[in-house]
Amino acid sequence: MAVKELRNGEAVVGTMIRMVRNPGIVLLAANAGLDFIMFDMEHGAFNFETIADAASMARTRGIDCFVRVPELSKGNVSRCLDCGVTGIMVPMVRNGEEAQKLANWAKFAPIGERGLGGNGAHTGYLDASKDPLAFMEEENKKILTIAQIELKEAIEHIDEIAAVEGIDALLIGPADLSNSYGISGQFNHPIMDEAIQKVADAAKKHGKVFGFHAGEALTRKWIPSGLRLRMSNMDINLLANAMKEINSLRD
Repeated sequence: MAVKELRNGEAVVGTMIRMVRNPGIVLLAANAGLDFIMFDMEHGAFNFETIADAASMARTRGIDCFVRVPELSKGNVSRCLDCGVTGIMVPMVRNGEEAQKLANWAKFAPIGERGLGGNGAHTGYLDASKDPLAFMEEENKKILTIAQIELKEAIEHIDEIAAVEGIDALLIGPADLSNSYGISGQFNHPIMDEAIQKVADAAKKHGKVFGFHAGEALTRKWIPSGLRLRMSNMDINLLANAMKEINSLRD
């Protein structure tokens, strides 16, 4: 499981799912040996039912199912967690105040303020209300809260974001980060290098996981800087590239 491995200081690999709604995609990822998949509710068309089906399947196969929610809100965060996902990523976290809201809604007391639904997908349909304190303590360890860092403003406040208790990981979104600096698509620009290094340094300083979502080359570039949450590509690209290979049979 990705979360457990990250807690043990190990690196994990996964990909983003933006198009495929069939929960069988979880099995394909598990069969391929991936540690996690992340469903994209920010740019994808998924509903909570799809997320719940995929999360339940993931739990049976020992692969973590994460979600990038559309935006920071209690409903997005808490409902996805109650669907049984084990990781929540909020896009465009700007500052410590927003990071604190994410932590509050994703973590149970005493770290946060997540409401306890005592029975559901997140409990394996067992009654957690019989020993709520033990359940909440264990669940806080199993849930990965990810602040996506993709704005210049976030870089300026990265130390306060990283210092928030209950934030587990800082994950770079290079596309929007480059947009924010006015250097769209220039992922290896010196300004980008400086900004990303600040995130890596803040993660190390505060004991957080440093993460990245990019293609293989850019991901590998940052592994020496402590990159452990490695998310590469997405289902659309993977399918498109495979179909292009088939099309090569014309030659």
